[in-house]
Amino acid sequence: MDRQARAKEGLSIVIMGAGAIGSLFGALLADAGYDVTLVGRHAHADAINRHGIRISGRTDRIVKVRATTEPTAGGIVFLTVKSYDTIDAAKQIRINEGGVIVSLQNGLGNIERIVEVFNGDCVVGGTTSYGALFIEPGHIRHTGVGDTIVGGLTENALDKASLVAGMLTDAGIKTKTVTDIKTAIWQKLVVNAGINAPTAIARIRNGDLLKTPEMKWIMNEAAMESVKVGRAAGVPLDKSLLSKVEEVAVKTAENRSSMLQDVERRKRTEIDAINGEIMRLGERYGISTPVNRALFYLVKGVESGYLNLKS
Repeated sequence: MDRQARAKEGLSIVIMGAGAIGSLFGALLADAGYDVTLVGRHAHADAINRHGIRISGRTDRIVKVRATTEPTAGGIVFLTVKSYDTIDAAKQIRINEGGVIVSLQNGLGNIERIVEVFNGDCVVGGTTSYGALFIEPGHIRHTGVGDTIVGGLTENALDKASLVAGMLTDAGIKTKTVTDIKTAIWQKLVVNAGINAPTAIARIRNGDLLKTPEMKWIMNEAAMESVKVGRAAGVPLDKSLLSKVEEVAVKTAENRSSMLQDVERRKRTEIDAINGEIMRLGERYGISTPVNRALFYLVKGVESGYLNLKS
């Protein structure tokens, strides 16, 4: 029996923070035969338990899977909560002996926050360019396919990352393992810095960034500043990442970025962990980041228009 067959038989998977991406990955894993539990908001969990989770778009199916609102123990726990909830979520996670926590989150610092709570040997970092849109409780739309990468900070964690990559690939999510996950996370940060905030401010889909020279310029400048800051921080980033940003925008052209979805749903965004982090690190290393700074302030302004009304 191979490792994936053993995983299907012996490992339980928990998706902690089952929003759009978490629900998509959890549903695909469950559809591939894995034992999956989604942990999400009450309305979403209730709809899934009654009718299954409906996936439309690039994937079209209804998947029966367990859902709950309470954290539950698992052999593999995927953490897909917002970056500002990482510490609180990590403190609620329960993993079985020999288990692993997989961070599939946006922004910097998530792995480091998890390691404050758990031994680094059981923590795997990851990035994905898959696109998903939360339509309503129990229903998500699969809007784009991209690269998914996982890796660990230690040799033991890297071995566990290989198992996770095999499971995701088995579920149709082609995933590769890398030895330098921090660089991969920075590469994703560059993409997010160029795409998320501009789409959230302009209220447009990812692909629309390429339709006007003005939006394309903002996307490329935010990404270029991010590359400069990352290199100043000692991360081996190449200017060729700019073409990667455009490639992601094309591959996820119909996707509404996670930040745009947050704004549309009048929720707090992850701007602090993305463009805000680029701005702060730029100040630390003496790198000017005017576009990232402007995007940070603009998104904060948009947030204040509805978050203050809730208080």
